[in-house]
Amino acid sequence: MSFPGKAIQRTWHLIDASSQTVGRLATTVAPLLKGKHKPTYRPNGDCGDVVVIVNAEKVNFSGKKWKDKLYRWHTGYPGGLKQRTANEMLEKAPDRILRKAILGMLSRTNLRHKYIEPRLKIYAGAEHPHTAQLPDGVEPLKKHPRSRTGNYHFGLGGILGQDGTGFSYASPGVSQDGVRYK
Repeated sequence: MSFPGKAIQRTWHLIDASSQTVGRLATTVAPLLKGKHKPTYRPNGDCGDVVVIVNAEKVNFSGKKWKDKLYRWHTGYPGGLKQRTANEMLEKAPDRILRKAILGMLSRTNLRHKYIEPRLKIYAGAEHPHTAQLPDGVEPLKKHPRSRTGNYHFGLGGILGQDGTGFSYASPGVSQDGVRYK
């Protein structure tokens, strides 16, 4: 089935990264960037959404990763292998910790480099310049649960059995993000 590019609707998602584990946060952001939550998803097509992440400097690692985890890269010159611990990386560039974790979950193709990477906006503090693009009164996405026990449902974004009816669907005329349409 062919899906024309004009009909793609990009949603802007706001995510607050404060006190969230890096890997768990990355597993929720990567499918949003790729568009896997949409019924029109194609692996070879650009159908993902835009994700704005704030408070990247307040992310967490589990265990002793702040001092044990190493970020390595090569400058391209002989003997140019560089490395930094996660703690040093947080001081130098806190947004790169999340960017490396999220982009590491996406396949390295032209689709990723040209289309998906520019749609990932990460900011160290709470301020961001995308308030005009985000819908009015937008709330950050819910935090990823620490375990799969409990009544958290991944697909619908609601809580199972909260009002006794099961899932919380959007009411008619309102999308699940809470945006009214005509």
